[in-house]
Amino acid sequence: MGITRRDFVKSSIIVAGSLFFPHRLLCSAKETAQKCYPAYRKLEQEGKFASRIEEAYSIFEECRLCPRQCGVNRLMGEQGFCRAAAKVTVYSSHPHFGEEISLTGRKGSGTIFFSNCNLRCVFCQNWPIAHKGYGDEVPDEDLAGMMLHLQKIGCHNINLVTPTHVMPNILNATRIALKKGLRLPLVYNTSGYERFEIVKLLDGIVDIYLPDMKFMDADHANKYLDGASDYPAVAGKAIMEMHQQVGAHTVGSQGIATRGLMIRHLVMPNRVSGTEKFVRWVAGNLPKSTYVNIMHQYRVEYKAFEYPKIWRRITVQEYLETMRWADEYGLTNLDPRSQDMRELYEKSEGETS
Repeated sequence: MGITRRDFVKSSIIVAGSLFFPHRLLCSAKETAQKCYPAYRKLEQEGKFASRIEEAYSIFEECRLCPRQCGVNRLMGEQGFCRAAAKVTVYSSHPHFGEEISLTGRKGSGTIFFSNCNLRCVFCQNWPIAHKGYGDEVPDEDLAGMMLHLQKIGCHNINLVTPTHVMPNILNATRIALKKGLRLPLVYNTSGYERFEIVKLLDGIVDIYLPDMKFMDADHANKYLDGASDYPAVAGKAIMEMHQQVGAHTVGSQGIATRGLMIRHLVMPNRVSGTEKFVRWVAGNLPKSTYVNIMHQYRVEYKAFEYPKIWRRITVQEYLETMRWADEYGLTNLDPRSQDMRELYEKSEGETS
C-alpha cells in the first residue's frame, strides 16, 4: 500500500535537534584551521540540509532522478527503469582496497554498494547487483548506521557506489549519521549518467565526485548502455557541474583525498569507448590538471559475449595509444596506476619487438 510523500518524509527525516560535531578529523592541525570538514556539515549549520532532503524525496512522487525520467511514483510502489523502490537496497558495506590510492589509503575506502542501476551496461561486472538487484532493503536509519560503522573501523571516506537512483535516501542517511558524529567526506561514485538539475541538488553535500565517462559516441552509448544515446551529452554536462562544485582533486597531509573531481574512463576494444575524444574533451572543458584514471581493466562480462566488438580484452597497443593521446592533449594528472600500467606495457612491448 502506498504512502504520501509528506508521511514518508516525516517518518524518515530526523527533525533538527542538538548536534554533536567531533573535533578529531582526518586532517592536520593546519588543515583543520582551514575548515577541513565534510561539506554537508556546513549545510546543516546553515539550516539548509533538511529542506534539501525534503526536496529530494519529493522527486520520488514522479521519479526523474536520472536522465531516463521514468515519471513513476515510487512512493506508491511503482518501479521505473532502475526497478528501485522508495527504500534503499544495499548489497554490501565494507572497506574497499581496490579504489584509487588517495581514496583507499591504509584503511580502505568505506564502500557501500547499492543494488539496481539506472544505466545497466551490457558489459557490467557487477550485474548481479546492478541488473538483478540482489541485496537487502534497509531503512535510512540503518544506512546511516553503516556509514558510522565504516567510520568507526577507520575508513577514510564513505564511498557511495551507484547512488543515482537512491540519492534522497543517501542524503537523509547522511544527515542522520551526521547527528551521531559522522565526519567523513562523501564520495559520489557514479556511472556519470546524471541529470544536471540533480547534481545541482548535491551542491554542498558531496565532497568528492567519482564519475565514469564511459562513451563519447551516441550510437555506441545507445548500443551498450541499453538505449542511453544521450549519455555523452548528459554525462559531460554533469561532470562540468561536479567540477564547478568541488574543484580539483585535493588531498590532506596523509595523501588521502578530501575534496574534488576524479574521472574514470575505461578503455575498451576497438576504440568503442572513444578514448581520444574523451581526453580531448577533458582538455577542452576542464583544467588539464584534472585527475583522470584511464583504466585498463575491461573484461568480458555479462552480455558482452553477444557483441563482437567488445568480446575480448584490450591489447597492449590499444592501451598505449590511449596514454599517448593523454600526452598529446596535455593531461597532467593521470592516476598513478595508469602510469604504472603504461610502463609495464611499454616494457612488455619492448621485450616482444
